[in-house]
Amino acid sequence: MQPIQDAHIVRLIEQISEHYRMNIYNQYIRPALLQMPLDKATWDLIDILTEKVDQFRYQGFHLDELYRQIAACARFISMVRRDLVPGLRNRSSVPAVTGPNKVLRDMAVNNFASNLQVFADLINELYVKLVEMDKADARGHMPLYVQIPELRDVGRQLIGG
Repeated sequence: MQPIQDAHIVRLIEQISEHYRMNIYNQYIRPALLQMPLDKATWDLIDILTEKVDQFRYQGFHLDELYRQIAACARFISMVRRDLVPGLRNRSSVPAVTGPNKVLRDMAVNNFASNLQVFADLINELYVKLVEMDKADARGHMPLYVQIPELRDVGRQLIGG
């Protein structure tokens, strides 16, 4: 399969990247996230999707790599929902600050669950669009998403079931 250069997919990945950097992995939430027991490979896949958009924008995205990045994001979302969100407001890992930064920190913490849901929805939208593209390109062959075991639970992890 040719590298993906579809403008809608690229814009969606850019939107995912921006939302992640601003609302999920920001200076107020990052210390708590870094305490999550995620393996380095998962963090690396998330970083590639959310930090290296410019690197792939012109050369295109590889479908198998995007699927693995989506699976990593789904694992991350599921773990954060289960282990971090319920006690985030009480966590000592969220830095204590004063003044105007305290307001920003409180906003980041108070809106984190909603922002995580937006991130999950964006990842799910990307996944659905890639699966549609994959099915259309398969033409009588088995689509790639069916061949990647990590994708079996992606829907459940993203929806929160």
